[in-house]
Amino acid sequence: MTRAVVLELRKMRRLRTGPIVVLLVLAVAALSSASQFSGGTRETFDDPTAAPWAALLLTYTMMAAMTSPLLTAVLASRQTDIEHAGAGWTLAATAGYTPGVLCRAKVVALSLVLLPAVALQSLLVIGAGTAAGIRVPLDPGPWIGYTTLLFLLDVAFLALHVWLAATVENQLVGVGIGMLGAFLAAFTLLLPSAVSRLIPWGYYAVIAHAAQDGDVVAYQSPSYAWIAGFLILVGAVYAFVTRRLDRIER
Repeated sequence: MTRAVVLELRKMRRLRTGPIVVLLVLAVAALSSASQFSGGTRETFDDPTAAPWAALLLTYTMMAAMTSPLLTAVLASRQTDIEHAGAGWTLAATAGYTPGVLCRAKVVALSLVLLPAVALQSLLVIGAGTAAGIRVPLDPGPWIGYTTLLFLLDVAFLALHVWLAATVENQLVGVGIGMLGAFLAAFTLLLPSAVSRLIPWGYYAVIAHAAQDGDVVAYQSPSYAWIAGFLILVGAVYAFVTRRLDRIER
């Protein structure tokens, strides 16, 4: 597995995965922070009751929900389509890497890229809030919690999209589902949590650590049990389908 992951990381150089991720991280951070420089928002920076950091986290949550499903779909598609285009599945099999092992290696390699990217994304948003002039002390707990869950959720959808890209040769299918997922993820932020938990992409709303009730924005604790259950379910399903992929290919 280690050698397979190293090979996947080398493939990323040709695919320019790093620049793509960096550009999207910068875009998400910029969109999340743009409202912080408006006059009306700046008036709340000294008021703890206005919860400026929670408001910024809520905006960040919305931007991440709108972009993360598409990002995971594109990364998985590009990393897997190279196998379809260059007979990579056959070449990997001759080297001892079954399709299931190759798919799992792709998820691990892409996760190694996403981990610093998601962390940097959150730090950039916090840095923008500080630069804009928020003087209320920052509570790091909700930010750390949200960043961690955002990364884990991205990995879960990476796994699903890698499997989809491996089984469906037309990569427009996976990217199209990613675009639909981005819409659903953003839309579920407006729905009750009971409904969001029934939609896979709704978990981008379930992991939110900030919410708005009328004109009041405040931190909130997400439903960790539901999130853990969803992540475990995705992991179990991915293990099953990749092992089945090995049996089919044999």
